[in-house]
Amino acid sequence: MSLHGLATRALRALDPEDAHGWAIRGLKLGLGPAGGRDDPILATELAGLTLANPVGLAPGFDKDAEVFAPMLRAGFGFVECGTVTPLPQAGNPRPRLFRLSQDRAVINRMGFNNQGLEAFAGRLAKPAPGVVGANIGANKDSEDRIGDYVTGLRRLWGLASYFTINVSSPNTPGLRALQTKAALEELLGRLAEAAAALPAQGRVPMFLKVAPDLEAGEVEAIVQACIAQGLSGVMVSNTTVSRPPLRSRFREEAGGLSGAPLAALSTRVLRDFAAAAAGRLALVGVGGIATGADAYARIRAGACAVQLYSALVFEGPGLVTHIKRDLAQRLRADGFGSVTAAVGVS
Repeated sequence: MSLHGLATRALRALDPEDAHGWAIRGLKLGLGPAGGRDDPILATELAGLTLANPVGLAPGFDKDAEVFAPMLRAGFGFVECGTVTPLPQAGNPRPRLFRLSQDRAVINRMGFNNQGLEAFAGRLAKPAPGVVGANIGANKDSEDRIGDYVTGLRRLWGLASYFTINVSSPNTPGLRALQTKAALEELLGRLAEAAAALPAQGRVPMFLKVAPDLEAGEVEAIVQACIAQGLSGVMVSNTTVSRPPLRSRFREEAGGLSGAPLAALSTRVLRDFAAAAAGRLALVGVGGIATGADAYARIRAGACAVQLYSALVFEGPGLVTHIKRDLAQRLRADGFGSVTAAVGVS
């Protein structure tokens, strides 16, 4: 077993949140893996962003933009930091993160715990060896949640490779109501107005992150709102509040479920978005991705790129290298010369 494999096993013996804290400390000390050169077949584009490979790190791992550079060096094609809110907040009381090992899953009710925009912006201002996105949200006690998103956009303008508007966390009461048609149109309209008044050189792709717990009619309304307000794409999807059959003793914990049990639901909703968008939005597949086969299935279902996080809890950061190698083999075996050629073929 490699040194990183031993470290991952040791971290799994700790409380999940403590283990995450130690992982961040280790990465800041330079103890992360080196990913090496990517297979040329994996080079692709996401809403105009050039990626060496389509496998990204989902938000939640690097909440405060502390280790995006080590994770890019580990082999991720892009890293998304956050969710960040205008003001620092502690989040929900512990315990709030649960490792469901039997199910290869995680339940979290973190509640957007983060150090706030100023600390985040200071770190994001440092040069990055790749594409780094900023996932922005609203403070729990905010009197103007839409205003919080506008504040985040303005403060981080010119610092991020792209923005993701997170309206789909189940752990901030009432947040998912921003996915409804009228609220979403107001949110995206105010963001578009704010962006239009900011310097053109900071203009980058903007994505909406949605829940997997949506009906077909809601998908169509979200797609139309995103297109109308000039968004580049949709991240599909966040964690689910539904509970498929689970074996772990933590299966009844409140919060968002991620990992392997989310895969089927997230893929189904991704297909719904691909059908509704009909190529007019770039889609990123998120939820339950742990292998090259998982990544390939999302790409064939309509995703231009994918993101993962929960699988790292069980496999460590070296997992991305295995996923990329398998994905490249699958593309070639099916006669594709690029990732783009395989997008949506299913």
